[in-house]
Amino acid sequence: MKKTLRLGPRDLRRMQDRMMSSLGVSMKELGTAKEVTITLTDKIIRINNPSIITLDTAAGKVYQIIGGEETEETQQIEAKPTTYEPSPEDITIVAMQAGVTEEQAKAALIEAEGDLAKAILALKTSRQ
Repeated sequence: MKKTLRLGPRDLRRMQDRMMSSLGVSMKELGTAKEVTITLTDKIIRINNPSIITLDTAAGKVYQIIGGEETEETQQIEAKPTTYEPSPEDITIVAMQAGVTEEQAKAALIEAEGDLAKAILALKTSRQ
């Protein structure tokens, strides 16, 4: 009957370090963080007092967050303004280049979503 070899925590740690270094990975315990914040598009996750470990690999650093008290907040997504309001300078440039009134130039700029060249081209081709 074979006897199983019992290793202590110190020996296991050394063995783990040797195996990881042979794979090109090094691990470092950074300690306990005060707070970790993860901001996603629709929510914010906050983790208080987690332990942080970093793994250095050939592909880059990997951070491991262990434990801690987790809280989630949903994030309000701000609506973008739906209408474009052209500047007076843009209106004047389009009106002069296309040979139209400022009201027509403003309408064309709104239609072209601020693209001056597109607005001028649309105005010139509509007159022909």
